[in-house]
Amino acid sequence: MTQVNRLPGGQIDRGRGVNFTFDGTAYQGHPGDTLASALLANGVRLMGRSFKYHRPRGVLTAGSEEPNALVELRSGAWQEPNTRATTAELFDGLCANSQNRWPSLKFDAMAINDRFSNFLTAGFYYKTFMWPAAFWEKLYEPVIRKAAGLGSVSFQPDPDSYDKGFLHCDLLIVGAGPAGLSAALTAGRAGARVILADEDFTPGGRLNAESLVVGDQAGSDWAAASVAELADLPNVRLMTRTTVIGAFDHGIYGAVERVSDHLPTPATGKPRQVLWRITSRRALLCAGAIERPIAFENNDRPGIMLAGAMRAYANRWAVTPAQKVAVFTNTDDGHRTAVDLLAKGVRVAAVIDPRENAPRIADCELLAGAQVIDTKGRLGLTFVEVRMVSGEKRTIECGALGVSGGWNPNVSLTCHQRGRPAWREDIAAFVPGAEGPAGLTVAGAAAGDFSTAAALSAGAKQAAAALRDIGITARALPQPEAEDAPVTVSPFWHVGEGKGRAWLDQQNDVTVKDVKLAHQENFRSVEHLKRYTTLGMATDQGKTSNMGGLAIMAELAGQTIPQTGTTIFRPPYTPVSLGVLAGRSRGKDFRPVRKTPSHKWAEEQGAVFVEVGMWLRAQWFPKPGETEWRQSVDREVLATRKSVGVCDVTTLGKIDVQGRDAATFLNRIYCNGFAKLAVGRTRYGLMLREDGIAMDDGTAGRLAEDHFVVTTTTANAVSVYRHMEFARQCLWPDLDVQLISTTEAWAQYAVAGPNARKLLQKVVDPEFDISNEAFPFMACGEITVCGGLRARLFRISFSGELAYEIAVPTRYGDAMIRRLMEAGQEFGAVPYGTEALGVMRIEKGHAAGNELNGTTTALNLGMGRMVSKAKDSIGSKLSEREGLNEPDALALVGFQPVDPADRVLAGAHLMTMGTEVNAANDQGYITSACYSPNLGSSIGIGFLKNGADRKGEVVRAVSPLTGLNVDLKVVSAHFVDPEGDRLRA
Repeated sequence: MTQVNRLPGGQIDRGRGVNFTFDGTAYQGHPGDTLASALLANGVRLMGRSFKYHRPRGVLTAGSEEPNALVELRSGAWQEPNTRATTAELFDGLCANSQNRWPSLKFDAMAINDRFSNFLTAGFYYKTFMWPAAFWEKLYEPVIRKAAGLGSVSFQPDPDSYDKGFLHCDLLIVGAGPAGLSAALTAGRAGARVILADEDFTPGGRLNAESLVVGDQAGSDWAAASVAELADLPNVRLMTRTTVIGAFDHGIYGAVERVSDHLPTPATGKPRQVLWRITSRRALLCAGAIERPIAFENNDRPGIMLAGAMRAYANRWAVTPAQKVAVFTNTDDGHRTAVDLLAKGVRVAAVIDPRENAPRIADCELLAGAQVIDTKGRLGLTFVEVRMVSGEKRTIECGALGVSGGWNPNVSLTCHQRGRPAWREDIAAFVPGAEGPAGLTVAGAAAGDFSTAAALSAGAKQAAAALRDIGITARALPQPEAEDAPVTVSPFWHVGEGKGRAWLDQQNDVTVKDVKLAHQENFRSVEHLKRYTTLGMATDQGKTSNMGGLAIMAELAGQTIPQTGTTIFRPPYTPVSLGVLAGRSRGKDFRPVRKTPSHKWAEEQGAVFVEVGMWLRAQWFPKPGETEWRQSVDREVLATRKSVGVCDVTTLGKIDVQGRDAATFLNRIYCNGFAKLAVGRTRYGLMLREDGIAMDDGTAGRLAEDHFVVTTTTANAVSVYRHMEFARQCLWPDLDVQLISTTEAWAQYAVAGPNARKLLQKVVDPEFDISNEAFPFMACGEITVCGGLRARLFRISFSGELAYEIAVPTRYGDAMIRRLMEAGQEFGAVPYGTEALGVMRIEKGHAAGNELNGTTTALNLGMGRMVSKAKDSIGSKLSEREGLNEPDALALVGFQPVDPADRVLAGAHLMTMGTEVNAANDQGYITSACYSPNLGSSIGIGFLKNGADRKGEVVRAVSPLTGLNVDLKVVSAHFVDPEGDRLRA
């Protein structure tokens, strides 16, 4: 097909054609086109179907605010739904398809919904699906799920890659229109580090869309010259195809750069998109304004678009949506569309202006005081019906209608930290309020200054002021002469007659009648209006619809628009692909695998691995003839308790704490005392959250007066370090203490069992005495092993046996496990995995992650006496709350089945014998359970109300979901060696 609607001029490369398809039909455009401009050039107005009623829809805008022209791009694994045709750059071979229709765009069977529109009005979900209740699962939910959504996905893995990056600057400028370019030139020439981000692929903003003159050259040429100068400045970073999606704390902004969306496939080594975290000392919003439509009957037909968009297609892309057009506007700005189209040879049937004193600007018929009251055309506009000022009706033939009701400053980013827009009567629009993100100022049309001259001047002045705040001197240089027309707007939101539907939100199919119904049913606050009607929801966040809805609600309520109020916006500014949010964290990189230093050796032994956090840990080590995992675990447990076993515990969090005030710091972090811990000794410690709930347990060994090594549970290694660092930096910055995570720096092995000391004496260098007298339980020290290798030794026990933990630099971890196992051969040493480790800790009654579940206190854990009353520490005061210290509080106890053949199940709830199984009678729950080869039965530990006084009682463990119902005897949680003689041997 020929490009029947292509005009002369424009900013496209006519020397080269670009081939693409839409719904299987081949078309041609030019480099510089968007998909929308190329389709319009080829006479295609119908581009989609609406969400609810499946009405025919065409392009409404020329930018990212587009609600209608949402398409699927590419095919196969590269298929991408819900892309705006107005921002999708044309490239050779582009495959695009319409969506939300079946079987075709021109004949959509779901358009039958439009016939039932009277039953699908605002709030119909809430009214219809309440009754009968039985219909929900069988009828309503399946129908909704089938109809939900717009585009479709391939369900294949995304073949593209995504990345994340970090940038810093003195001044971030959002938007490269006249205000943004002027600001960037001012800041760039002053030597400031500047980032200029714009979502378009060609900087310039409205300068590219208008026939304006700046200085002595066309506005688009001035923009190109300014961009060229900025590109030559080493302190300025130009970021086109980059949308700033959100304003966050501390001057941080999120931005998505579409690196390769304009290419068939990303270049080798390049990502498709990058999510940037930009840290700015100051930021300047120059995001322009968004034109607003006027609501009238059947104002959603393909061919009806915003007048400013029609002007942009003509001036930038040399396209007209039809050979004969009309304009409906209540502003002088709307008349400029007629002027520009006439200059390019397009027939303008009439300019329809509801103002009776509307000025004649364009050389065409002016219908002053008139209003468009209806339109005709099944799949595209053919006629508009006009009510003249005299009251008579007139039909005007045209293929497109440009509509302009004024402009709304783009305030979205200023609302991302709960900032509220403020109303300006002179432009009948909301502008950024006084309370926006710290360090963010606004210039140009985004601040309500709509003329080109005002935007250029404000951009330069605001940039100089922002830099002055951070000590950089910049002068706002004289600006070139430019258009400085005053804003003339008479608020006009909708045509108030007609029995048909006038559309406010074309994406969500919300009409003026829906707003009237919401008012009638008392959903009048802006938040209720939004949710009851779905006005301004979904991907465009009401960019083209909010103001119309608010204005109509204000009329109905007899209020002004500022009295009615407005909703605010939240990030992201435009939809963001999930891929770019994930970045490289996908597939195997979603949670990178961390391997322990003994991993290779464990693989050689045939170990079975389990993922613990991000670590792969040996779960058990099967031997020939063992056909079931329990056989391996039982063997490891019995062998360790009989002689000696070795386990890799490198995954435990390790935090180096150093400084003159290290002991004071730990004394405040832990609820028990650490200030008087002697050098060479280790102490078990319990950390509480600020609310008094147990956070983590572990040990702290004092290697020197100013040096401690803290261990944490594997699961909480990161959170505990973060907690400690927050306390160091924010709570007690005056303390002389430094922290560093050394989890990966040291390979650490637990050596446990009656022969643990004998094994280590063969490895530890002879000058270090590790006898019971010289190195008693809870001792620690820096030693050397294997002839001089530096190491650390801690005499601590998680198994209840005589045990040590020995640490060496990670690079020697593999050699260390091999040396330990070689030295242990004469004692029958066995490696044991996490399952055996869990069995032994349950046999000993040690609390772990299952017990430190974020709901338990020191009292629940049987450690109430550890919360020192002689000092203050994080959480200690709130742990004294009455509700956490009830007389019958849950207490950690052990459980053995009355019948040794019965199984104890973790998660089971506990009931007093003879009571009904219900929540009211719940006495507690089992947290950890296992089979104990030492006791010959299943055992468990858990929390029981007043458990310390109920030992010997028989309770029931129940799990209605699995049918479990067994009798358990309440015993001490210390099943093995309750007096601790073994670990002190």
